[in-house]
Amino acid sequence: MRKRPSTLADVARRAGTSTAVVSYVMNNGPRPVAAATRERVLAAAAELGYRPNRIARALRSRTTGVAGLVLADASNPYFGALARHVERALDGRDLLTLVGNAGYSAQRQRHLVERFLAAQVDGLVIVSADFADDVAEVAGVPAVYVHHGPPGAPVAAADNQDAVREAVAHLRGHGHRHIAFLSGPDDEGPVGVRRAAWQAAVAGDPGAELLRCDYSRAAADALTRRLADAGTLPHALVTATDEQAIGVLSGAWARGLAVPDRLAVISLDGTPESAHTAPALTVTEQPLQAMAQQAVALLFDEAAAPLAARATLIPRRSCGCG
Repeated sequence: MRKRPSTLADVARRAGTSTAVVSYVMNNGPRPVAAATRERVLAAAAELGYRPNRIARALRSRTTGVAGLVLADASNPYFGALARHVERALDGRDLLTLVGNAGYSAQRQRHLVERFLAAQVDGLVIVSADFADDVAEVAGVPAVYVHHGPPGAPVAAADNQDAVREAVAHLRGHGHRHIAFLSGPDDEGPVGVRRAAWQAAVAGDPGAELLRCDYSRAAADALTRRLADAGTLPHALVTATDEQAIGVLSGAWARGLAVPDRLAVISLDGTPESAHTAPALTVTEQPLQAMAQQAVALLFDEAAAPLAARATLIPRRSCGCG
């Protein structure tokens, strides 16, 4: 027979105190509890295997202690790393995180938001893949975007324009004059900002070529092989994402082209994987922890101001450093 879960009253009896005192200990307030009594209550809870009932707490406080996190694509290491930082920041506010994967679909993103609202989350953090409609206007709970979001919405993001300028300047420092850019299949979201910043940085250079492929290693690998076979592969390249950069390295290796001697590469994401490619990728590392912390501050502190944190150039072998 299954054992009945321990209750607040069980803990109170074991600790020799009232249920109100046990509640104060478990909820860190609203009234202070003497240190000795607190230790006695915690010991009793541990002995009984007591766990606070989140649903009951929600009914009393009209909050659930749960936040919804919508990811653009959970399979992309960049978004996975960003999600870990957001979850830690929410945990610091004693919030449980529910995670949903939009799979680069605005419709799926909207569906996830509606489901999180039905679950009575206390707030929404949206890592959006494109400028979909602003869910913050209809959510009815605090909502914030990370990475990018619709105009006028609260967003915690990096300074993508500065990152691109720094990448182009660094490649020029290695002697490259014709610096190409690998964008996505379109210019939605931050990639559009990065592409525009690259165009401004290489203005007047007819040899600076704009390339496009899907945001995947396989697509970038195939593109690199085609360009190599046609003899049109550039000598210096800034990629919009690490996933594309890793594919470029793979395609160059398959065609026997040395990186960085034949092709110098800088990527604009800076995920942890970028340090372990062959050769290691030079990146403009996005300040993911700062973005996550700022997003949670925006979510719950009305006075918090949006932040455009600076990406940091990490020089490695793929550009000619090291």
